Amino acid sequence: MKEIFKSPVVEMRILLIVFLFALSFTSFSQKNDLGSWSVINTKLNLSSKWSLFNELQLRSQSFYNNFFYYEIKGGVSYAINKNFSFLLGGGKYMTYTNYGNFEKPVTSDEWRFWQQITMNHYLERIKFEHRYRIEQRWYKNGDYRNRFRYRLAAALPLNRKKIEPGAFYASSFNEVFFTNTEPFFERNRFFVGLGYQFEKYFTLQPGWVYQYDYRNNEGTGKHYFQLTLMFELNAELNKSKKIPINED
Repeated sequence: MKEIFKSPVVEMRILLIVFLFALSFTSFSQKNDLGSWSVINTKLNLSSKWSLFNELQLRSQSFYNNFFYYEIKGGVSYAINKNFSFLLGGGKYMTYTNYGNFEKPVTSDEWRFWQQITMNHYLERIKFEHRYRIEQRWYKNGDYRNRFRYRLAAALPLNRKKIEPGAFYASSFNEVFFTNTEPFFERNRFFVGLGYQFEKYFTLQPGWVYQYDYRNNEGTGKHYFQLTLMFELNAELNKSKKIPINED
């Protein structure tokens, strides 16, 4: 069985089946209910401690239609050891009306800066990642807000002992968002997906996201099909054990 999973042809077929299964899931959802969430994450390792990252995101209200949101962000991280790291980041976040593709008016024009700490622990082959983030948010209309986020993520390699080239893995996370003003709770984001690492420098991860927003004493939820492409340059320098999940 192990020899079968090690075959590149078989691995590619399995990945294709996983991807088609994810797409077939969308056919059972109304287009107005299932949005798309595309992510391209690029990381450049400068040493075993320091790295830079850039991430682009694009979201739509319908399945790859009615695009209403994009973000461009980047930052620098420092790994104290393989299970503990700091990160400073910042970016531009734009939200348009919910109808059409980037149809004006712009409903939110935001610059954001954040600081975060990431810690890992293990339960046999399952890796858990705790991420704590503090955000400062400036809006074009003059508003300023703070936000506090905690994300618990987990990853399990399926056909290897660890996530490495040729490995399929299952991943999931749940993240809660709070502000410093009432009602304090702002959002919950849940993700579950499957990933495959082709090479040390390239990982593909399709999955499903459910985001619940609580505003004006009312809550609304949204389902997304998410596809994440992760590139890592100078991957051989990476000594950290970060779960391969997008930065946001």
